[in-house]
Amino acid sequence: MYLEIVSPEATLFSSEVDSVAVPGVNGEFQMLDNHAPIVSVLKEGVIKIHTHSQSHLEFDALHSEVIPHNDDDKVLTVKINSGTLEMKDNKAIILAD
Repeated sequence: MYLEIVSPEATLFSSEVDSVAVPGVNGEFQMLDNHAPIVSVLKEGVIKIHTHSQSHLEFDALHSEVIPHNDDDKVLTVKINSGTLEMKDNKAIILAD
């Protein structure tokens, strides 16, 4: 599935991923390839991005909020204060604050 995380300042992340776990207002949930369409409000927490490989990703100043997980090199994390998620046609877009 394709994941895009956008903040008011910039696009924080944009790439193919294996799965993504988000902090929903009713608890954390995870989406895999071909997940049913969904729109959800997100609360403060951590987005966990599971990638097949990080070799194609950039970790520069613009993407400084995307942090590789300490224990697993295929997991990236992004802290958010709140946000909105839309999943449709195997593409997830997160508008994050």
